Amino acid sequence: MPPLDSVLAGFADAFTLFNLLFVVAGVAMGQLVGAIPGIGPVMAMAIAIPFTFTLDTLPAVSFLVGIMKGGLFGGAIPAVLINTPGTPDAAATTFDGHPLAAKGKPLKATKMALYSSVTGDAFSDMVLILASAPIAVIALKLGPVEVCALMIFAFAVIAGLVGDSLIKGLIAALLGLLLATVQLDPEQATPRFDFGYFQLYDGVNLVAVAVGMLAVAEIVRRMAEHDGRPQPAAVPQSEEPGARGVSWREYWGCRWTMLRGALIGTGLGALPGLGSTAAAFMSYASAKRGDPGGVPFGEGNLRGIAATESANSAVMGANLIPLLGIGIPGSVSAALLISAFVIHGIQPGPLMFRTQPELVYGIFGAMLMANLCNLIVGQLSLRAWSAAVKAPASFIFPAALIFCIAGVYLSSGGLFGVSIMLIAAAVSLTLTAVGIPVIVLLITFFLGRRFETSLSQALTILDGDPRALTAHPVALILLVGALATGVWMARRR
Repeated sequence: MPPLDSVLAGFADAFTLFNLLFVVAGVAMGQLVGAIPGIGPVMAMAIAIPFTFTLDTLPAVSFLVGIMKGGLFGGAIPAVLINTPGTPDAAATTFDGHPLAAKGKPLKATKMALYSSVTGDAFSDMVLILASAPIAVIALKLGPVEVCALMIFAFAVIAGLVGDSLIKGLIAALLGLLLATVQLDPEQATPRFDFGYFQLYDGVNLVAVAVGMLAVAEIVRRMAEHDGRPQPAAVPQSEEPGARGVSWREYWGCRWTMLRGALIGTGLGALPGLGSTAAAFMSYASAKRGDPGGVPFGEGNLRGIAATESANSAVMGANLIPLLGIGIPGSVSAALLISAFVIHGIQPGPLMFRTQPELVYGIFGAMLMANLCNLIVGQLSLRAWSAAVKAPASFIFPAALIFCIAGVYLSSGGLFGVSIMLIAAAVSLTLTAVGIPVIVLLITFFLGRRFETSLSQALTILDGDPRALTAHPVALILLVGALATGVWMARRR
């Protein structure tokens, strides 16, 4: 556990007016992009990362955290109003959110989504603050052999859980590791796979790859799918008493549903590879099984909204537990935060609690502040975000593409980075077309350099003899777990 003065200094750095402005701006942007179907917080984070280069580390990460948290609630707005989830996480919210809005109660539905989202997010943040430091202490006691085995186990879990095929997940993981080898060899300092371009001596630009595979590819895909027709009009508003808000009695009546959703979301979020969409559907199914009666699920039940939004928001805080505790991102959003850390010269992982304790607890403070800002900004701007639902795609997607090009140009220092971004977008579209999960590729690419270093150190310690693993029982257990995970996933599929 870091010294108390470092913890207090970190929270003091977070609760400054300057940092608060970036948190508010991030939350507002996140809610806006979440409310526009097809954009989403992941794309917004990928676009925003290059523009944080000139900021200090804490305001930059706080801004990105605000986007991440605001986008989760923002995705529920179109799910409620036009039965179209703004993000995949909000797909289950349409089951009860839109039927309630169709009854003339769109504000009640969106406010219930807001309150349950903030509740689930706050719960997972508290778990993150309490659990990440002890996990980091354990992780710091692991040697290179154990770290290498842990990363192999994480790759097996991610490859098996993401996508619909274990083989395709493993292919994506290997492609990510192969892409990470494009750099100077860490032992011999000789160029590898540079194809004559000195710009690749330091490796493929992380930001260019992330923006290309996540943002540009999605923009191109959405533009190709857009049929040019305007969005349907929002639902009417009833004048019945209680139709414009959620009473304390209604909120408190959903307390067990939200707690169950927060527990499900936190548990799944702490496991690398399991996303918020799975948590939302699992929580909804659990709430439906334990339905005490009243309004049937699927016809505007507030518990249905509370179950999905509390679960998908709880995943976000829990995703940072493996990132800060052991240095392995639990989701694409967490992997994008690695890009922000790398830009600012910081290696995320357990060493941050020893070398950068003030920054870690400053991030924790920013996350708590983002929850409060999410509630306040959401309350004040629900009507504005409802109007954003009807923004024309012919304006949104070209503008987003321009921001992608400008951001990568600035962060990579020229057109070479833009070229990498476009190549990454083409690769992402191709892999998606054949069913290979791009998320797995990105996560293994982000971890590739660290994995190569730990693998080289492990081989040196073991002297190339697998029998020497008997002296490292933790590593042996993790490797057996990776093998068992692969076999179980293959049989399940």
